[in-house]
Amino acid sequence: MEDQDIQGLIEGVAKADSSDALLEAVESLSESGHELAIPTLIEALGYNNPGAAVAAVEGLINLGDVSVPHLLEQIDGYNYGARAWATRALAGIGHPSALDHLQETALKDFSMSVRRSAAKGLGYIQWAKLLDSEVFKGQKQTIETLFKVLDDPEWVVRYAAVVGLENLAVSVDQEILVNSIVHRLEQQLETEPELGVCVRIQLALTKSRTLLKIS
Repeated sequence: MEDQDIQGLIEGVAKADSSDALLEAVESLSESGHELAIPTLIEALGYNNPGAAVAAVEGLINLGDVSVPHLLEQIDGYNYGARAWATRALAGIGHPSALDHLQETALKDFSMSVRRSAAKGLGYIQWAKLLDSEVFKGQKQTIETLFKVLDDPEWVVRYAAVVGLENLAVSVDQEILVNSIVHRLEQQLETEPELGVCVRIQLALTKSRTLLKIS
């Protein structure tokens, strides 16, 4: 897509005069896949239009790593709604530069849906984009964060933490870390009050134990 074409789409967002028109304009911009769309897509996260925010998040995730610096640069200045949508975008991209934000959000955000997104996102970090010397530390901190999230009062957040830990068990290459995940999930299974979470823990344990070749 030519730069002049993307400018037309950006102007379309600015000129939208109704909720439906704004949604359509943001969707079109999101589908462009053009790096120049990023600032406007980020602005759309703060509009009072959930549909447009969802479309913007999808566009930012599809653009991938190039979106991350822009999101992190502005995230502390966002209003809460925009910050929550930005967290969803960062979780969907999975770049390790967002680790600190995702860890803090998974533990402390007041919205259970945002904590859930952050917790699940921690399981999909792209560790190959870290320096080799930083991978073990990052994985260990992330696992320890998700262990704490397993104490969240909301079952959907605990469920997301289990999903995150299962994916970490698959992606880490240190047996000691996989062992720690198995041990913590076994503990959680003994005390977890929600049946759905228990079933998900059992599935995660089956996969994790297979990696360790234990029963």
